[in-house]
Amino acid sequence: MAVLVVRTLAALDRERVCMIARISSLMKLSLSSLQVVGLGGVGSHAASMLLRSGVGRLLLVDFDQVSLSSLNRHAVATREDVGTPKAYCLKKHFSLIYPECQIEARVQLYDSSAEDEILSGQPDFVLDCIDNIDTKVSLLAACVRRGLRVLSAMGAGARADPTRIRVADLRESSNDPLSRAVRYRLKKDHGIEGGIPVVFSMEKPKAKLLPFQGSKEEETPSDYQIVPGFRVRIIPVLGTIPAIFGQVMASYVVTQLAQLDFQTEPIVNLDLDHYRVLHHRLLEHEELIYGSAKQVLVDAEEVMYIVKELWRGRSARDQNMKDTGRKMWRSVNELMLVRWDKSKSAGVSNLILLKFSEADAHESTTLDQIKDEEPEFHAMVSRVLKRAETEFAL
Repeated sequence: MAVLVVRTLAALDRERVCMIARISSLMKLSLSSLQVVGLGGVGSHAASMLLRSGVGRLLLVDFDQVSLSSLNRHAVATREDVGTPKAYCLKKHFSLIYPECQIEARVQLYDSSAEDEILSGQPDFVLDCIDNIDTKVSLLAACVRRGLRVLSAMGAGARADPTRIRVADLRESSNDPLSRAVRYRLKKDHGIEGGIPVVFSMEKPKAKLLPFQGSKEEETPSDYQIVPGFRVRIIPVLGTIPAIFGQVMASYVVTQLAQLDFQTEPIVNLDLDHYRVLHHRLLEHEELIYGSAKQVLVDAEEVMYIVKELWRGRSARDQNMKDTGRKMWRSVNELMLVRWDKSKSAGVSNLILLKFSEADAHESTTLDQIKDEEPEFHAMVSRVLKRAETEFAL
């Protein structure tokens, strides 16, 4: 009976702790101040789900109006809203959904001259949903310069496969012309090479800008521009894809604000043959160093987990993202798996990915030496391998 009482009390304590954690997360959201810049297909859905998640304050920024052609992808707009500024449209509908949220709507084009006015409030997160390269680069550079957390949406048009949408660092985004242009401009104009999380699709665009067709022969695309420099021709858009982009952005921001830890899927462009090579290389190394491969407790599938999920296809000593796409195929030819702790078997929670030269150096040192001379590296590796222990219930 006493044992049952103790177990019941322990269960109640765990439930109480979980409830307190949930309340704490909700409080963080209710006190948060967020900004969504660009309120089209992506931005409207992101803003809508942030509102429904219970955020305390939203600043909505867009210069454009709701158009008939945008109704296939806008989160809340109706026929009655056509011609209404997108910011006002969202504020009207949002006030009916969650009136407790403080909503500020600005019909304004973001550019460098608007930086102080829009970003001076020190928001907890900025969501960049702009589809113009100049203003997008300007906003991202300003957020980096001010130390603001920002999440950026890349190209959602001309895509159809929802399973290929990812969240990663800007340096890792591939198959996306907008990402490529933004990366180039940020590096060239502002010296920024990465460190910005983005939502993008790994799917190659299936169409290009539709051709311009004016009503008169002498008309040009510039005759139809609302703002100079903004495109007039459109990219075909399947309404579901920008909506998913927006939902992903809202989910990412909510979990970040609530401090709910999760691991984004690594962008590792390797196939099964690469993992088999690494597995075979591990077996050969074990036989060379230890005289036998009997202590290798992983197969090619588990090697895939170690290389992709734990080390993201890169050396444990070089976890930056300079090698992506085809460069990663070449870099894997310089990598191998070795034991972290040489006194333990080569299992899923005791293997690190290193370059050949790094592996040789690792074999000639001890964990105590690494801990004394490189405490940050030792702590990082220990943390990563602890994750493997947890996920494999070791």
